[in-house]
Amino acid sequence: MPNLSTTYMGLSLRNPLVVASSGLTGSIDKIAQLEEKGVGAIVLKSLFEEQINGEVSYMINRDAQQNASPEADDYISDYIRENNVQQYLDLVRLAKSLVKIPIIASISCISDNGWMEFAHDLEKAGADALEINAFIVPTDRKISSADIEFRYLDILTEVRRVVKIPVAMKIGYNFTNLVGMVDKLSANGAAAVVMFNRFYEPDIDLETLEMTAASIYSSSADLRQSLRWTGIVSGKVPKINIAASTGIHDGEALVKQLLAGATVGQVCSTLYLNGFDQTDQILAYLKSFMVKWNFKQIADFRGRLSYSKLPNPVMYERAQFMKYFSGQGN
Repeated sequence: MPNLSTTYMGLSLRNPLVVASSGLTGSIDKIAQLEEKGVGAIVLKSLFEEQINGEVSYMINRDAQQNASPEADDYISDYIRENNVQQYLDLVRLAKSLVKIPIIASISCISDNGWMEFAHDLEKAGADALEINAFIVPTDRKISSADIEFRYLDILTEVRRVVKIPVAMKIGYNFTNLVGMVDKLSANGAAAVVMFNRFYEPDIDLETLEMTAASIYSSSADLRQSLRWTGIVSGKVPKINIAASTGIHDGEALVKQLLAGATVGQVCSTLYLNGFDQTDQILAYLKSFMVKWNFKQIADFRGRLSYSKLPNPVMYERAQFMKYFSGQGN
């Protein structure tokens, strides 16, 4: 029987299947169900400072008379913030008391104090690790790409200064030099990177001529983008762990990411679309793959097809369909 156990950010996991931060990981009932289904670790639903601030603004503006009392505004703001944070801390404590698999907290903030405050409180609550969910939308044409990259590094440094638990940086792929960025994150104390964050994407409703949200779910085709960069980054920045995310909908996709060099694979959309039983299918395929190739443990094949292991890594670098389309349409 193959051994599926592995290590992620120094944490011992029974297998490399991790449930990503989402509504699926926001209640203790679902967390317990996911542990029972056999997943290796859980990333809790993110604690969003922006969402808390939005709730504060709504409550303050709901009654126009409240605007005339700064003391009332402060009370409402403090109460809502403390209540939301406390609920999240309680979830961490309860999860740690009821399940045995690692519990990774997730935060997304918009203020410097928020990053440090939330991180510090979550470590005290018992979180095994922390995932930083950061996305800076570059809308100011006067800000350089270097300035934006520095902000990510600054957030990481601020958080690392107040916690001792391992920290993962959840990032998108829109960096001029993604390998260089990950290398800087590693040098500044990130134990792992999550590639990639699935951000809110806008759409336009042609029936109402209004802005709306695009589909929130990934598809299996999204694997291609993350697979390329998992292979390249794992080969170029070997010291950092990689949580491959976006597009892992089945066991084949998880195995491909592990072969490319991922430490773990994060799943979300497939559980929404297919239910928690999908974890059984994913883990069963992983076992059957290892039996087929006589791999005794994950380390026997992880990174076997990464950028650094291929004699000719051009398949990771190629951007054009030279061979496929040559001679087509003649």
